[in-house]
Amino acid sequence: MHVLLIEDDALVASGIQAGLEAHDFVVDLAMSLADGRHAMKVSSCDAVVLDLGLPDGDGMTLVREWRESNLDTPILVLTARDALHDRVAGLQGGADDYLLKPFELDELVARLHALIRRAAGRAHPRITHGPLNFDPLTREITVSGRLVMLQRRETTLLEAFLQSPTALLTTDQLKDRMYGLSDDVESNALNVHIFHLRRKLGKGIIETVRGLGYRLGSPEAVDVSQASSRPKE
Repeated sequence: MHVLLIEDDALVASGIQAGLEAHDFVVDLAMSLADGRHAMKVSSCDAVVLDLGLPDGDGMTLVREWRESNLDTPILVLTARDALHDRVAGLQGGADDYLLKPFELDELVARLHALIRRAAGRAHPRITHGPLNFDPLTREITVSGRLVMLQRRETTLLEAFLQSPTALLTTDQLKDRMYGLSDDVESNALNVHIFHLRRKLGKGIIETVRGLGYRLGSPEAVDVSQASSRPKE
């Protein structure tokens, strides 16, 4: 999952970024309104984590701008403002959730998963595709109840397809989900990860639409023979 973090305190930002990345989030960091505005223009994300006290203005300025432009990306606000009227004003202004500082990383992760799940129209955190079952919280993947071991990038790529099971995803969209705004990406990296997913889950798990991109294959394309012989405990 891809998150845009907008936080001007370098120490706080690095801690949040490291914590989210440890939970397999791809995190782009912006430290001002201007940087956050630019990041959202050039890259898509699954959710925004937004601090209100930024050096060039109030974070709610961005919330209002994005909502007025019909951007519906979930926004979780981080703030030390604990007054009820501040929280009410933020939610009425377009924020989806509030988390008061200081907070525990586990709560932030859980709230982000809930926001992203809600935005995708799913009530249950687990995603199923035929015999394949994916838990976004534990990052565990099973096929017919048996574990499948994927690398971190492979899991992120599979998650992108599972979250948009009927969508045609372009190469740029998939790279954005996997790497964010990072420029340090080898040109063939996406092809390599798709190759490994097909090898581990079945050749038809990801379909190539020549000249356009990729999409998730049918549930019947999942190869149950590739799952670990060890059942999930």
